[in-house]
Amino acid sequence: MLEFLKQPWPWYISGISIAAVMVVLLYFGKSFGFSSNLKTLCTIAGAGKKVSFFDFEWKTQKWNLLFLIGSILGGIISANLLKSDAPLQLSPATINDLSAVGVHFDGQLNPEQLYGMHALSIKNLLLLLTGGLLVGFGSRYAGGCTSGHAISGLSNLQLPSLLVVIGFFAGGLIMTHLLLPLFF
Repeated sequence: MLEFLKQPWPWYISGISIAAVMVVLLYFGKSFGFSSNLKTLCTIAGAGKKVSFFDFEWKTQKWNLLFLIGSILGGIISANLLKSDAPLQLSPATINDLSAVGVHFDGQLNPEQLYGMHALSIKNLLLLLTGGLLVGFGSRYAGGCTSGHAISGLSNLQLPSLLVVIGFFAGGLIMTHLLLPLFF
């Protein structure tokens, strides 16, 4: 039974699932965004006593916290129960593109070169810290994260979300083609 689930699913399953979730959220007047969970967690921890941004009724966001917990549990289930021992299949063009930026593809979803314990050098830790700070700042400055703008904002036909998504893609292209080769 689980063997079927271990195979890659067609791309349209994700599309249909995301569309169904968005229809339900729109019906109930909710908007989707993953970064708002961090704001809610900070509020629960008491940050609202010191910073007005975190001073709101967090119980209105219980549904989004359930989504966060479900995402974590889904990741654990897929990593442990649905893991396939077959190597990840990438197109030769993608493997060549990875090689061009110095990444050796080893058949794993998370290449050892990037995610192994030996990759935790001071340089990589600083890179991760800087990236995390930039993503956090960008999410706050843009008024939401990539999932919130690209999925919820675009489905609501919000022009600011379209502009932010264009910025996300431009930033990703700049990182991939200009900055990433400098680090490898």
